Amino acid sequence: MFSHAKRILYLNGFEIKVDPSWVIIAALITWSLSRQYFPDILPNASAATHLMMALISMLALFASLLLHELAHSVVARRLGLPVKSITLFLFGGVAELEAEPASARVEFWVALAGPVMSLCLAVGFWTLTQAAMFFGSVPAFREVISYLALINLVLALFNMVPAFPLDGGRMLRAYLWHRTGDALAATKTAAQSGAFFAYALMALGVMALFQGAFVAGLWQLMIGGFLLIAARSSYNAQLARVVFEGKSVDAMMKRDPITVGPEMTLTELADQIMLRHGVSFVPVLDDAVLLGHIDTTVLSSIDRENWSNTRVGDVFVGLDQNVLVPPELAVPDLLGIIANTGRRKFLVVSDHRLVGVITLADLTRFLNLGDLAHRAR
Repeated sequence: MFSHAKRILYLNGFEIKVDPSWVIIAALITWSLSRQYFPDILPNASAATHLMMALISMLALFASLLLHELAHSVVARRLGLPVKSITLFLFGGVAELEAEPASARVEFWVALAGPVMSLCLAVGFWTLTQAAMFFGSVPAFREVISYLALINLVLALFNMVPAFPLDGGRMLRAYLWHRTGDALAATKTAAQSGAFFAYALMALGVMALFQGAFVAGLWQLMIGGFLLIAARSSYNAQLARVVFEGKSVDAMMKRDPITVGPEMTLTELADQIMLRHGVSFVPVLDDAVLLGHIDTTVLSSIDRENWSNTRVGDVFVGLDQNVLVPPELAVPDLLGIIANTGRRKFLVVSDHRLVGVITLADLTRFLNLGDLAHRAR
């Protein structure tokens, strides 16, 4: 999910990573606190003091987000759900689970753990603020912990909004899942609530932009857009699990695909095969022996005026183990290969013999059919 995230430490057996996008939010928080928030509260303090307060607050917020995600992760591990890592990024943090919750009960308790941790932090910092006021501590220290109490309360309340994929949305999905027994329908309803909240947040962002609050409006638009994409992708992921569960490549591949021989010219390939049959990925065979494949990427790398005197056998892509998959391969495993390699088209081979072709487009078509079938229920 976060291909550019860098590991910074291991904590309690969890890999803690930071995505480069976190630098953006860290800089924005530090700037806004040092230039606006703390100068308004402590106008007599120096700019250096404001900057130090902002840096400490930003790092403490970093730690608070980490504790929020650690709470999710610890509860998930206790309930038998493996956690891959915890990553902090532009929009906060995420505990990357290696599998989906097996039951609504697990989903609920894992989702609840994060807001409870943030609420406990808010109460803890508020109590510390009251103690600091009672004992007359340094104003800068008191305002920093007061800010941390407020921001953790906001974090807890925001995450409790019943809008997927926020924690409140996951709790809503758990409730609907428990009530109906249909995880996909529960995910769809929760995702719709997430989309509604995202659109509302973006509308507020547009209004803020027109009122001159550029930073706040832009931030609301970004968060709303992220929530909208995350809600839709979560539903699609759940749909894929339902549609592809127990299915292998053999059930979804194109059998007896169109093939070409090495003696065909590229002009003939383009006109007689690709354009006529609407294919962009063609296996290359010689007397039923699989040699490799040729696709539009190869064609585009050769000047069109040379197509008539260039044969497929001169330019095809030879057998590559990364493009070969067995017919018994589970479709979820194929999706994992697609995600890890970026490849979209594969040759299905059994006993060194071509038995079919499968592409991401084939899987998407089955996924759409599955969605239509679920809607028709």
